[in-house]
Amino acid sequence: MKETRIVKVNPDSPDIHEIRQAASIIRNGGLVAFPTETVYGLGADGLREDTVNKIFIAKGRPQDNPLILHVSSPDDISQVATCISPVVDKLVEGFWPGPLTLVLPKKPHVPDVVSGGLPTIGVRMPDNLIALTLIAESGTLLAAPSANLSGRPSPTQASHVVDDMWGRIDLVLDGGPTRLGVESTVLDLTQDPPLILRPGSVTREELEDVVGVVNSLAEKNEERPSSGKTLPAAKYPHYILDTPLFLFEGEPQAVIKRIQEEAEKLRERSKKVGIISSLENKEQYLDYADVVEVVGSRYDMTKVAASLYSTLREVEAHKVHVLLAEGFSDRGLGFAVMNRLREAARGRVIHV
Repeated sequence: MKETRIVKVNPDSPDIHEIRQAASIIRNGGLVAFPTETVYGLGADGLREDTVNKIFIAKGRPQDNPLILHVSSPDDISQVATCISPVVDKLVEGFWPGPLTLVLPKKPHVPDVVSGGLPTIGVRMPDNLIALTLIAESGTLLAAPSANLSGRPSPTQASHVVDDMWGRIDLVLDGGPTRLGVESTVLDLTQDPPLILRPGSVTREELEDVVGVVNSLAEKNEERPSSGKTLPAAKYPHYILDTPLFLFEGEPQAVIKRIQEEAEKLRERSKKVGIISSLENKEQYLDYADVVEVVGSRYDMTKVAASLYSTLREVEAHKVHVLLAEGFSDRGLGFAVMNRLREAARGRVIHV
């Protein structure tokens, strides 16, 4: 087991000496967890097969599940990708640094282990000063999936990384809670029209304002492909909880009534019930559940997205037998939130 260290870093003015220590670990083949604006990433030198393999081992991640390369400048795209079209330039200008991953044809020198054997590579420039400084000081591009055990909810604070990865990695840079809370939007530019492989904080509507028509894999309601084409989330299950989660979708008042009814039945069977609620409806559930966790206001999806994973982890920590969760509007950022909740529900979605 590794001796994992934690170093607190000021997110607004990171100490360059602390960052350089972390960069030295990267250059020497180690693993460093670091904050981005979305979730904490687990970084290694993305151009070395041996170091990238360590990520898969630490996370317990399937080898054919591709990774994203993180860059500190748009100029770095040309190091690893080809077919950099005017569309790429428009998207970079509009959304970088930020939560948008672009999937492009990869150059031959990029190790196949990074791309899961695919001819494409995902590239993004995070909007976080700690992350950008670490990438630049490392002198390479960082392969960096979320810093959690494979399949678990992604970490949005350093304590989540510690819970999952202690003894598996070398260092955690603790830059406080992440700002956005859901992973980047992944846009495949090898498709025409471009295809959203994973929804995130950059919405389909925002992308279409820049590049025109964009399709979405999630809206196609397709089966999980066996080819691993979808980078990186669609082939394998994510957001797996130890506690079964039931998601209730429909008109808000009908959802409240149905959750109350189901919670009452479960408690009559001596089940400990947890409810994930919107801020507006918390009082409606207090008499029906052992634990009620508020994920945010129905009218502020930015807050809901930012607190979603931490809420899932918190309510699970109460050791309830069953989780019942309210659904939200899937417009705009709500589409990414509902994508994660539906994934966590593992098919246990109740329409009312």
